[in-house]
Amino acid sequence: MSNPVLVCALRGIDAYEVLAGALKGLTQCRERLSTSGSLPQVVMALTPEVTFRQAILFFTEADFVTVTLQEHTYHSFQSLCFCFSVGESWRCRAESLYTYLHAGAQVLCTVLLIKPGVWSQNLARILRNLHLEKFTIVGMKHTNLEPAIALGLLPSEVKQDPAALGAHCTYLTSGTALVLCLQRPNAVKKLMDLLGPEDPKLAQALDPCLWRAQYGTNTVHNGFYGSKSYQMAVRDMKLFFPEGLCCAKCQMLEEEEV
Repeated sequence: MSNPVLVCALRGIDAYEVLAGALKGLTQCRERLSTSGSLPQVVMALTPEVTFRQAILFFTEADFVTVTLQEHTYHSFQSLCFCFSVGESWRCRAESLYTYLHAGAQVLCTVLLIKPGVWSQNLARILRNLHLEKFTIVGMKHTNLEPAIALGLLPSEVKQDPAALGAHCTYLTSGTALVLCLQRPNAVKKLMDLLGPEDPKLAQALDPCLWRAQYGTNTVHNGFYGSKSYQMAVRDMKLFFPEGLCCAKCQMLEEEEV
């Protein structure tokens, strides 16, 4: 090839799907411009296996951009993909990610709160489903939420609506909730995928097997609260389990002081 090639290693949630969408948009842009050579020709790895094989061809162990432990533990093996394009070459000295490519998805903790009236009637079934999804329970307590804590669990869009805010807080503080700390590879995303959208009707339309579709009736009585991100999971663990967890200590928990 007569022109230089830029080789990029990219990280992100659902990286393959997101990058494929971006490249599709790039192709459409090129077609609209109709100017040959104005935009680079691009090809990407389509699977984690191909990604790894291409990585060892183009990168040494010192070539990856340093990221924090928090980012390491949140992203999985499938969050790394490669994009090749025509352009100027560059290289950055940094920390290797090959260890994480070999290790695969990292074991994380997340928090599931089963709302009042739901856990007392469906606990056995919910615990069985958690077992089938390979979650390990490393913390459990039932609690009557204080209004301030209930408020902290609500998304920003709910807080902007006084009527919705009042309804959510009234329900969350109306009885005993069960709080579980769960552990498994990619626990945060896996739990969110199982719960489904906040609106049970939307969840029902997407997949009747989603947990909010099964146990929820409306956006207030939707059955569950789950930590939506790694950062929120750490916050929720510190909030509900300040005494600690019954899981084995790992570097991630020590770094986060959980």
